[in-house]
Amino acid sequence: MKKKSIVVLLFALLSNSALLWSQVEPAETKTNADKFQDYFYESLTQKGIENYDKAIVSLQQCLKLEPQNAVVFFELGKNYLAQKDYRNAFTSFEKASQIDPTNKWFWIGMYDVNYATKDYQGAIKTIDKLITFDPKFKEDLTSLYMNTGQFDAALELINELNETVGKSDRRESYKLQILSQGKYQNTEIANLLQQISKYPQEESNYISLIYYYSKSDDINKVLETAQKLEKAIPTSEWAQVSLFKYHLEKNDGPKAVAAMNIVLKSNKIDNKIKHRILNEFLIYAYANQQYMPEVEKAVRYFDSDPSVNIAKEIGKYHQNKKNWTEAINFYEIANEKSSTVDIETNLLLLQAYTETARFEEIVKKSNELLELFPAQPQFYFYAGLGYNQLKQFKKAKDVLEIGMDYVVEDIPLEANFNIQLGESYNGLGDTKKKEFYFSKANQLLK
Repeated sequence: MKKKSIVVLLFALLSNSALLWSQVEPAETKTNADKFQDYFYESLTQKGIENYDKAIVSLQQCLKLEPQNAVVFFELGKNYLAQKDYRNAFTSFEKASQIDPTNKWFWIGMYDVNYATKDYQGAIKTIDKLITFDPKFKEDLTSLYMNTGQFDAALELINELNETVGKSDRRESYKLQILSQGKYQNTEIANLLQQISKYPQEESNYISLIYYYSKSDDINKVLETAQKLEKAIPTSEWAQVSLFKYHLEKNDGPKAVAAMNIVLKSNKIDNKIKHRILNEFLIYAYANQQYMPEVEKAVRYFDSDPSVNIAKEIGKYHQNKKNWTEAINFYEIANEKSSTVDIETNLLLLQAYTETARFEEIVKKSNELLELFPAQPQFYFYAGLGYNQLKQFKKAKDVLEIGMDYVVEDIPLEANFNIQLGESYNGLGDTKKKEFYFSKANQLLK
């Protein structure tokens, strides 16, 4: 009996032990999962209050439980990055991407480290992978190409994006930087010609092409491109450039004037083109005097252009043609337009006054100018000439003698001073001094 009881008891203990082991095994598995969850949430809590060291310790405990958990490596990377421990951050993000290459956020973590450390070459490799997830990352690639000086690749990508997703201010700024280097302009010209062929209704491509041709002073190409634009988009302001030339060739003055005015008031058209158009119209108006008032109106469009005084240049044109009245008109406009007193313009004006015998204006203008430029001998000369012609010989003599002291190594001017002084003394009845100055003038002229 005892023996039988012992056997039964042992069997019962073994049965209970097996039952005990069958209960303990799932309990331990659950405990590991709970531990992982506790460590992971603790890491999130510590990261939230910027205790990155403690967050990292908790995540390392997670890795002991799950060594191939990509999310844990990703979280480690974020904490290391927050500490600016870039080496460990990159290694962690990289490990996450190796475990799960399909998660773009792991690659973005690597890219953040590349950018923070200015590892632009490394960033390009990372972005190339990210582009497979989302083509929008090509925008970042343009910046990386600029930072690494890969301008050929940058320009190619910018042109691609301009065509596929439209232009952006940042890309246009990059493009201007690249094209400021002359060697890339031919590449851009070729690209623009291709774009015009593909999209003939896109005005901006014509305008950009005209700009680059204008920059290289290839005016014939400018006009050729404008003619293409006029055919494609007749309402374009740039098209008026070619239409203006066409109307001049057809001797259609009113239409030429209309086209010219559209061009001159346009904010899109380069001033070099405007200058050329005005010069061509000036030649036309000189042969067709009824259009000369239109030239004067056209000059007003250049009032805000500091690069050149158009009125002065047109005055010179008329002076070369000995059209003194028109020259005077434009020199006076030039003076009105200029914010400073230009010596050359006023000397030309005084000469034109002389040719038209406007001696009172010569005296008045010369004296005004002498107040501003008391050491300019030409203004004394014109003042003396004016006084002599007005028979105010004493004033002429006085101003000429003062001015003579400022003449330095200018033989023609010195001779003219002596001639006018001879005229002054002749008017004053001093024959001896008259002969002296006339004789000196002759010697200088020889």
